[in-house]
Amino acid sequence: MTEPPDEVIELATRLFGYARTGATESLTDYLAAGVPPNPTTETGDTLIMLAAYHGHPDTVRALLTAGADPNRPNDRGQTPLAGAVFKGEADVVRALVDGGADPAAGQPSAVDTAGMFGRTDLLALFEGTNRSSSTSRGGIAADQLGRGAAGHDPATVQQASPD
Repeated sequence: MTEPPDEVIELATRLFGYARTGATESLTDYLAAGVPPNPTTETGDTLIMLAAYHGHPDTVRALLTAGADPNRPNDRGQTPLAGAVFKGEADVVRALVDGGADPAAGQPSAVDTAGMFGRTDLLALFEGTNRSSSTSRGGIAADQLGRGAAGHDPATVQQASPD
């Protein structure tokens, strides 16, 4: 595979930096100019994954408006919603759920992550959602907290977090 030109790499680096730092206006200027909303890093992290993980709800909302996929997992199977749950970013979780994120998507899912870390406050934000085609987790039960993340160890989740 041919390496992209240096200018493309520089632009991608700039865009991913905007997502990480919550530079919403700068990022939306590029999106309005035609930059696609779902480019990925070398590890599969999208702009919305980075904005969610680093706690930028306004940037997440802007990316959703531009067509970013809230359910696209990175190369480790993590979704933006699970990343926001892991970091305890309630405003980002709300933005993602409102934007169509599936709490049951990914490995571990946002539901599993919330259960693993005892985040009942974030589990409550999933109430009434029923977006997963493979598993119906519309009403998240309290027993999710006791089960953890289907065999996932919190240290494993923490070590595999997005950049």
